[in-house]
Amino acid sequence: MTEHAPLIIDIAGTELTATDRRRLVHPLVGGIILFARNWVDRAQLLQLTSSIKAVRDDLLICVDHEGGRVQRFRTDGFTHLPPMRALGEMWMDDGKGSKAVPGSGALRATNAATAAGYVLGSELRACGVDFSFTPVLDLDWGESGVIGDRAFHRDPRVVALLAKSLMHGLLQAGMANCGKHFPGHGFVKADSHTEVPVDKRSLKAILADDAAPYPWLSTTLTSVMPAHVIYPKVDSRPAGFSQRWLQEILRRQMRFDGAIFSDDLSMEGARRIDGQVVSYTDAALAALEAGCDLVLLCNQSLGEGQAVDELIEGLAAALAKGRWQPNVDSESRRLALLPETLPQAWDELMYQPAYLQALDLLP
Repeated sequence: MTEHAPLIIDIAGTELTATDRRRLVHPLVGGIILFARNWVDRAQLLQLTSSIKAVRDDLLICVDHEGGRVQRFRTDGFTHLPPMRALGEMWMDDGKGSKAVPGSGALRATNAATAAGYVLGSELRACGVDFSFTPVLDLDWGESGVIGDRAFHRDPRVVALLAKSLMHGLLQAGMANCGKHFPGHGFVKADSHTEVPVDKRSLKAILADDAAPYPWLSTTLTSVMPAHVIYPKVDSRPAGFSQRWLQEILRRQMRFDGAIFSDDLSMEGARRIDGQVVSYTDAALAALEAGCDLVLLCNQSLGEGQAVDELIEGLAAALAKGRWQPNVDSESRRLALLPETLPQAWDELMYQPAYLQALDLLP
């Protein structure tokens, strides 16, 4: 184990190759993110995650598994979780006519959100997955196609309380959480996977609305992922490469002390910094310098995976030349995301009363 293992990489297939093992054993690699292409069924997934932990038991096994359209594993017993908007709609439904009870929708929705978090976390953990990049804290402005029904609601107060409830369920399953995409991706139309979105609002407006859930959840969030969005009235760089956003605002002003992940460095929103196209190594260095503890590079293991090797070798060279210094606090934050409890076996989970009750509460 190194002083700081900041790289989260992926693999191309459904089992580890010799090349995958060589990359995962590298001391600068701290985890792996799985995708639908890495999935066949539960038995295969459990074998894959077990083989990853056999390489290094401190590797953080991650996945984007939110519910709705962002759910990597959908068959062989995995629950089809609702999009988070369904919980926001439940919040607003207090019943009709004489049966209406003001506030009852909010209470049902928070309970359902905890149930969703528990089902999500316990099913993943039963298959050896440590961590999911959820919940989405972006507001539903009705403009963003890439966010859309992934958001709980337009009101940041509703978002914060539903997210906190979902994170309670994750905690019950022994899983950490990740609020994303700081300070907010819901206002812009552009998709940062394919474009560089620009949000021209003032810092005051962003902090009052889209970023409001973050300080409200400062004691609950265990990690945060910044947006590949430029907010030019705050900084010319996307939030994930901005010391002002990450160190001055998130760390000092909002007093967040959990892990900060970069979003995927292969997204279009991360390919240009200060107007210049940058290499994955330079993007990783910029993210780490800005205040990220961990950086993701996704979908680059396909084919020969040359980009993955270039990033690992590039960061190692930067370390040797003194262009980057490992951060022991960052490593502590990474390790804190690993589960501290043993997972429940899938067959046992299927009969567990708390799990069965949680299924009944889902919208």
